[in-house]
Amino acid sequence: MTTADVLLVALGAVAVGSGVAVVTTRHVVRAGLWLVVALGAVAGLYLVLTAELVAWVQVLIYLGAVVVLLLFAVMLTRAPIGASPDLDRTRLPGVLVGGGAGIGLAALLIDAYRWSTVEVGSGVGAEAVGAAIFRGWVLPFELLSVLLLAALVGAIAVSRSDATAARSDATAAREGS
Repeated sequence: MTTADVLLVALGAVAVGSGVAVVTTRHVVRAGLWLVVALGAVAGLYLVLTAELVAWVQVLIYLGAVVVLLLFAVMLTRAPIGASPDLDRTRLPGVLVGGGAGIGLAALLIDAYRWSTVEVGSGVGAEAVGAAIFRGWVLPFELLSVLLLAALVGAIAVSRSDATAARSDATAAREGS
């Protein structure tokens, strides 16, 4: 077993463990911080696989933008930061869906590679990858940014209607007494 293999297994274990912590914690902010650990481990996996450009994109886009957007959305919507009793749901459906998806992906990868080794060639440079992303895939990236913006605006709108209703109830209670 080479050093790269050991690093891949260790970073994979960190990514899976922190991913499980993301979905099992009852604190929204802690879930966001566990997400930072999981995405950082994935960036480390990309570095071990010598995909430096993808690793930096992972760090800049996901760690630098998406997680910050998620934490700002939590703060702006005034969601409960501590443990939430409304997060106590039955876990069986989630376990079944997650387990089924994991088994399906594992079967797909095993069928695709059939335990064969892949020769590492010279590969494609960062310039070619950047040109492919920013010429051919600009529209999906822009649509994703609009989707994230719409989700943030929707979360703010939903929280504001609850806050407005609570304020009007409190005002009505004061006026009635």
